Amino acid sequence: MAHRVTLIPGDGIGPEVTRAAQLVAAATGVSIEWEVVEAGEAAIRASGTPLPDAVLDSVRKNKVALKGPITTPIGGGFRSVNVALRQQLDLYASVRPARSIAGEGTRYPETDLIVVREATEGLYSGVEHWVDRDHTAAETVNVITRKASDRICKFGFDLARREGRHHVTGVHKANIMKTTGALFQTAFREMAAKYPGLQADERLIDNMCMQLVKKPSEYDVIITTNLMGDILSDLCAGLAGGLGIAPGALYGDTLAVFEPVHGSAPKYAGQDKADPVAEILCIELMLRHLGEKEAADRVFRAVWETVLEKKVVTYDLALPGYTDRPVPASTCSAMAKEIARKVPLVDLSRPLPRPGPAAGPGPVDAALEA
Repeated sequence: MAHRVTLIPGDGIGPEVTRAAQLVAAATGVSIEWEVVEAGEAAIRASGTPLPDAVLDSVRKNKVALKGPITTPIGGGFRSVNVALRQQLDLYASVRPARSIAGEGTRYPETDLIVVREATEGLYSGVEHWVDRDHTAAETVNVITRKASDRICKFGFDLARREGRHHVTGVHKANIMKTTGALFQTAFREMAAKYPGLQADERLIDNMCMQLVKKPSEYDVIITTNLMGDILSDLCAGLAGGLGIAPGALYGDTLAVFEPVHGSAPKYAGQDKADPVAEILCIELMLRHLGEKEAADRVFRAVWETVLEKKVVTYDLALPGYTDRPVPASTCSAMAKEIARKVPLVDLSRPLPRPGPAAGPGPVDAALEA
């Protein structure tokens, strides 16, 4: 039986990396019917709005979507489509795995953790305004509710138990934000008490950043609020090798949307040079969600081996910090073809080889930030 999946190609490099992901998905042999809908700048040109109702209707109907990065204008312009999509579809759990797969030179080769971020409220609630008529002061409201805090904490603890994880860390700033931070802290503590088989502790957000940079291998599942989770997930992507290899997933009670952590990098659009790995690993996460475990394992293994070999990789994975030998940069499409070629050939019975310690600075991800 075919899985019907909504495909949102996105802006900038989005169409290129989603095509790469589709190629790898096809190599698994799993039957997927793609329903393509446009959001972002392409949708504005076509229908005058960055998030047409057709996009929301398609995701609600199919229950599963693969999404490319969508540009969010800085300062002015239209409101973030990413935030609106999460809020309108109630995709409250943003799950971002950070796994060291970037091969030789990875600074933290044992990094394997998951950031679980509340994705519908907090400082991203969209409740902000000018305080004065002259627009010299502005205010944003940090909306934290007990309902949202309870359900994201439950989601995170359930995920830890389901994935065989053992350690859950709640991250907040309750020492300064004594109402909103304390509300989330209380929800985390009370939820932790319902999972006695899991080790649970807490960290303040600033201390958590320091601890992750010092010893990321000590952390397993991190549960936190919206803005803090956004920041921490990029930090963890850096520990694991960069935004180019960082996939993400958004879950509601009945819906799931899979998207890379990185941005749309509009200045690189159409150049066939963007790293497709994050989007391809979204295929892995999507296949797991659809119950296609072996296919998902094959995708992950094919990505791992391709990156480790460093024969056909994009420019970011060919930088000196990630290899001790000269490596020519390949195109996005060439790397996708190599991963797709490997998918049916990988030996899932063999243990995954681990990359060695860092030889220098990691890849530059500025191209993927926008």
